[in-house]
Amino acid sequence: MQIEKIHTCTGHRAAVYALATGKDERHFLSAGGDGWVVEWNLDDPETGQLVASVETQVFSLCALDANRLVAGNMNGGVHWIDRNDPEKTRNIRHHNKGVYHILDTGKWVFTAGGDGILTRWNRESGSSVESFQLSNQALRAIAFSYKRKELAVGASDNSIYFLDVETLELKGILKDAHANSIFTVVYSPDSQYLLSGGRDALLKVWELENPQSEIPYLSPLSPEHPAHLFTVNHIVFSSDGRLFATASRDKTLKIWDAHTFRLLKVIDTIRYGGHINSVNRLLWLPGCLVSCSDDRTMMLWRVVN
Repeated sequence: MQIEKIHTCTGHRAAVYALATGKDERHFLSAGGDGWVVEWNLDDPETGQLVASVETQVFSLCALDANRLVAGNMNGGVHWIDRNDPEKTRNIRHHNKGVYHILDTGKWVFTAGGDGILTRWNRESGSSVESFQLSNQALRAIAFSYKRKELAVGASDNSIYFLDVETLELKGILKDAHANSIFTVVYSPDSQYLLSGGRDALLKVWELENPQSEIPYLSPLSPEHPAHLFTVNHIVFSSDGRLFATASRDKTLKIWDAHTFRLLKVIDTIRYGGHINSVNRLLWLPGCLVSCSDDRTMMLWRVVN
């Protein structure tokens, strides 16, 4: 496997917490502690274009289409941003604490709040449809499986909740899925597995036909060894589904085989000129993996398997 750093994007004045697709597959968006939402061109990544600015830290970001974005801030506000018509941009103070994740299913938009509330929004009007208290602790991550018509929600109570995406009926709970807060969940492309990571530094793979059965991840290390030294912040699959990457507070991102769950490569500061602080989020675009960090940068990586 070959790893090449293509470029380091600079310009944010604070930690970068969120990434999202841009107006096409050659653009991406970033947002963070400075309240800026910035668009970057992969063909000319030297300078980003400011798309929107909010009054406080942005924790989460989601692109609905080329013109409409949704951003979540640290105070629980949900910003509906219209790039074509800024007059339509609204900030709805909804959650009582930070909005940690925003998910677009194509029909609905869901927000996960630090207040433990999951909210479903009308994707077109930007109005809340229903909210309910899923946990007494923060909700940190949401994943969607079209095949299973299902949401998976990771929470700071160490549990993963499974819900029917249409009825929001609770289908099951994986209690104590991790030893500490769960920061990221993602379905495998075939929806056979759910991958999760959290503050316990573990990467876990769950067989969904038997959700009480944990499949040990495989790596050159012993099975008991954590996937990272510190919190696993994010997991993302490559566009072709053959690989996935993990990002961590230990300043590294790692590349894994999506079929065997074997560790393939560690991208760190010394060997690859990687991030010097926590890696918070990943975005895998065709031909390019994007990472963002507390060091205020986004790095573009070419991964050739």
